[in-house]
Amino acid sequence: MCRLYGYVTRAERSAADLLGEDGLAAFTSLTAVHSDGWGTAWHTADGRTHTESSPRSAAMDPRYDQLMREPLSCAGLVHLRWATGGLDVGPQNTHPFFDRQYALAHNGHIAPISGLEELLTPPSRAALHGDTDSERYFRFVRQCIDESGDEVRGVTHALARLIKHFPHSSLNALLLAPTRMFAIHINSRATSPLRALRAMFDDEDEIPPRHATEYFAMDYRVREESIEVVSSGLDQPGWTPVPADTAVVVDLESREVERLDPVSVLDEI
Repeated sequence: MCRLYGYVTRAERSAADLLGEDGLAAFTSLTAVHSDGWGTAWHTADGRTHTESSPRSAAMDPRYDQLMREPLSCAGLVHLRWATGGLDVGPQNTHPFFDRQYALAHNGHIAPISGLEELLTPPSRAALHGDTDSERYFRFVRQCIDESGDEVRGVTHALARLIKHFPHSSLNALLLAPTRMFAIHINSRATSPLRALRAMFDDEDEIPPRHATEYFAMDYRVREESIEVVSSGLDQPGWTPVPADTAVVVDLESREVERLDPVSVLDEI
């Protein structure tokens, strides 16, 4: 259960520049809940994808603040982790998960984890390092991309199979690929962690914005120089809600947006 922020821009920008000082402070303040680590991925002009992560709280880690203020790339994502109960807080479970120029950060929980792992081929299972559902989600997406030979088709088929097998799970995620960013907002039948949130705060008014009412919501903002997407909690004007149960892909070079329709391929599975 985590927070996400992603961007695709015309020129290299930093998260702090795009969000503004108030926006970055508001996003980082979500560590009041999401304090079990942070991670970021960015795609550079030489065609490589880089990642860095830590199991420390972003609010307590100077490296996080440094990276948020560096104009690293024209495309990137940031993740703040709130570990699902029972899963270890450590480097092996910290998002984003990375393999061969692909990086994924997930907000949600796919259960049962054993059922998700059953969808993996032996090579995909052998590549696992941690014990999270999120890493298995990532490996399944990579597996489907490899099997289809196409990023868009592979992600679409992966989402369709996951919707079919885990209809009550949140698949919210950002996937940074070599030439595209995928923004996935599929969660309408998932149960929010309201009880756990209430247990963390003495007063429900202290819970971060929209966490108690729209935990899995995502918003987007399109400006002349950028396309951005963020999980609920930022609570600033200028953002538009992402429609329920949608997934889109953004071309990193042209910034053109294409909607994915995993439901349309369910009959093929």
